[in-house]
Amino acid sequence: MASMIPYRSVFGLRPTSSLFDAFDDMMDFANAPLAKAFPIDVEDTGDGYEIKAYLTGVNKDDIDVELNEGRLSIAVKVEEKEEDKGKNYLQKEFTAYSATRGVYLKDAASQGLSARYADGILTVTVPKIQEKNNVTKISID
Repeated sequence: MASMIPYRSVFGLRPTSSLFDAFDDMMDFANAPLAKAFPIDVEDTGDGYEIKAYLTGVNKDDIDVELNEGRLSIAVKVEEKEEDKGKNYLQKEFTAYSATRGVYLKDAASQGLSARYADGILTVTVPKIQEKNNVTKISID
């Protein structure tokens, strides 16, 4: 079992006392904040798209959403809070990070977009471009 003694080394790994500690440290290294991302779901609703991003623990002001030529981009930038600085943590897993996810929606309309954030879930609604079927019959002389 991993002990709760703070450790520091070049690679963030500590001297291990057992094979289980070494395995735990390798998993921590593999899940480092550099690889942080957030899951998204993209649903085709027929007349548009509904994108859900799961952003637990993120403030609404830390989220940036934009649509640029069919590419929907959701960016998150979380910074360390002032009250957390200078504390003597034995273990700290929540750190400052930034992550961006994007999805290409080929027929996304730039009008009528909406987004709401509640309970850690960002929901973006993107309507599809509606094709106009204004068919005009042309007579031949």
